[in-house]
Amino acid sequence: MKLQLIKEKIDQAAGILKEKEIDLWLIFVRETSVTPDPVMNVVVGTNATWQSAFLINKNGDTTAIVGSLEVPHMTLVGTYKNVVGYLKSVREPLLDYLIKHNPGKIAINYSVDSPQADGLTHGLYLTLLDIVKETEFKARLVSSEEIIAALRGRKSETEISIMKQAVKETLKIYDEVTAFMKPGQTEKQVAAFISGKIKERGFEPAWDEEHCPAVYSGPETAGAHSGPTDRIIEKGHIVNMDFGVKINGYCSDLQRTWYILRDGETSAPSDVQKGFDVLKEAIRLAKEKVKPGIKGWEVDNEARSYIVANGYAEYQHALGHQVGKAAHDGGVGFYPQWERYGKTPFQPIEIGQIFTIEPRLYVEGKGVVTIEDEIIVTPDGAEYISFPQTELLLIK
Repeated sequence: MKLQLIKEKIDQAAGILKEKEIDLWLIFVRETSVTPDPVMNVVVGTNATWQSAFLINKNGDTTAIVGSLEVPHMTLVGTYKNVVGYLKSVREPLLDYLIKHNPGKIAINYSVDSPQADGLTHGLYLTLLDIVKETEFKARLVSSEEIIAALRGRKSETEISIMKQAVKETLKIYDEVTAFMKPGQTEKQVAAFISGKIKERGFEPAWDEEHCPAVYSGPETAGAHSGPTDRIIEKGHIVNMDFGVKINGYCSDLQRTWYILRDGETSAPSDVQKGFDVLKEAIRLAKEKVKPGIKGWEVDNEARSYIVANGYAEYQHALGHQVGKAAHDGGVGFYPQWERYGKTPFQPIEIGQIFTIEPRLYVEGKGVVTIEDEIIVTPDGAEYISFPQTELLLIK
């Protein structure tokens, strides 16, 4: 499966190079077990120790220039058609390749806005400049950001199938959490239950285990991106959770919200229910806004403005992000027009991209209401690949 996926993505990369009118993609790395480039697990499939160059040509040809000790392993991995070894310096074989193929534009992995496209370290960048300093190739170096954004974003049928499985397994665990959770437990106890299910089924958490799962109970919680605490889940609390699993290298990322019923209650109080209903409608409006070519900020604004118009403070993050090999998979997202997101809010949405939609709002004295589901962009709009939460989950 892994080899098949990498070969699919390499073939896709060659097509993207043609589309973007870039002749060669040069992935320059070293000691990737220490300093990994985020594209290594997408289009290489193994680590490299010595300075190594992985070259994808727009004509579909692929060449790996690696240390001589790694030639047998790279040949066995089988992701690159040509494997060239060196002993004393990568300089000569890399220059030989460039001179032979004479690429007009050479994409390298740096980016101001996307961490998924910023794998080339500054030290290696200086080394690369030194290698090409006396050639015309120095002036032909460009960012690979557009290539990587398209490659990670445009999911193949194989990728979509794996991601649907990851979503399905995540939702199964959420169902089990609903049956397990009760007042008197701590956030850490609930998180431990989820972690146990993930490990029991042979999955990995979709991000750092210290806050995957994240569990938040009641008002004044530690907040998004914080791990679970010893806070007690109490009657009258809103509880929300955020976690995902990784299966065959692909992630899910979903959130759900519960209300813990007080004695005598059979439904949530009106302020809690209103908050849930407003959030649900904001998600519906945002999903309906999604279509190929629309800018990410426009989708964010649809949900953000609706929540604010209904009397709630705006959420302090983006509406959604792409999911794939990483839970936050880089490139365009449903981002507000804030400086921290650079130019990514203004990039167009494309068919085949998978996004989360995850607004939130605060109900005074009760806690945070949030839902996160995943959609895929289609030629006509967007479809869920998860089953959206449409009702507030109640715990007695």
